[in-house]
Amino acid sequence: MRLLFLILFPILSIAQPTYKVDIEEDIKPENVHHVINAAALHSEGWSKLPQPIFWKQVMTLSPDSCLINVASSRVIIQKMSLIDYDKMSNDEKNAFRDSIRTANNLAKDERIFRTIGKNDFFKFDKVYPTLIDGVIEFGNNGVDSWYAQAILLIESPGQMKKSRVGAYGPFQLMPAVARAQGLIVNRSIDERSDFKRSAYGSSQLIKRVCIPEAKKILDAQNITYKETDIWFRLFVLHVYHAGAMNVKAVVNLINPSEGGQELIKAMWQNTAAQFGNNSQNYSQLALASQLIISELKQ
Repeated sequence: MRLLFLILFPILSIAQPTYKVDIEEDIKPENVHHVINAAALHSEGWSKLPQPIFWKQVMTLSPDSCLINVASSRVIIQKMSLIDYDKMSNDEKNAFRDSIRTANNLAKDERIFRTIGKNDFFKFDKVYPTLIDGVIEFGNNGVDSWYAQAILLIESPGQMKKSRVGAYGPFQLMPAVARAQGLIVNRSIDERSDFKRSAYGSSQLIKRVCIPEAKKILDAQNITYKETDIWFRLFVLHVYHAGAMNVKAVVNLINPSEGGQELIKAMWQNTAAQFGNNSQNYSQLALASQLIISELKQ
């Protein structure tokens, strides 16, 4: 699934801070929203960006509907029935896209996408009760539990399916990477299906590989960061999904002078090596799902 697994980095022995989870000891699954705080997403303006707004709608939209949107900005033009869209001929679709470009003063080569609703995949009601378990496991493993929430919400949420390239379990680990983090994966045993073991493998991958590699990339650009910054966490998620070499390639292309939200937004607009559309979308999905889940039990 993620290109990180095409290149296995050596396990790094780097001291990591201990993260404590501020929750009640007797917290119940239905109260898990107490540990999810989206306030910073609102105060820093992430919730107002068109990309997470777009994905919030896609994640909660049924697959019989679609959103017509501007590819580069994810600005939604309209929602329509998928049947109605598919009824149009190719010529009618081209004319439809041309009319959108004209009406919105867009360039002639601006791509207009039709994106189908995905609430059949993003089963937040099913994944919701597992979030507290992920938060606790990551905290016990000395890893920022924000990552547990983000990964559980967007990687096969509430399902136990194997991806077309072999990623499996609640944290969608590839076999070789799971083994590198100490899990047993063979013909008779696959610890990726065990929540605690899968959480362990994912947290160790972030601790030993993703965070150190993210720091290397940013240090090379003389960019300052704090590990608790939202933008840094999103950057680490890109390494988790796309792999350090591909993230490094897109950052070198952007050649940023500073980090922050502008760097993440630039990564949404640029491609390099194997950092493509799916890679761009990953942190957008993380933002959208965090916003959705924070509103779920309000």
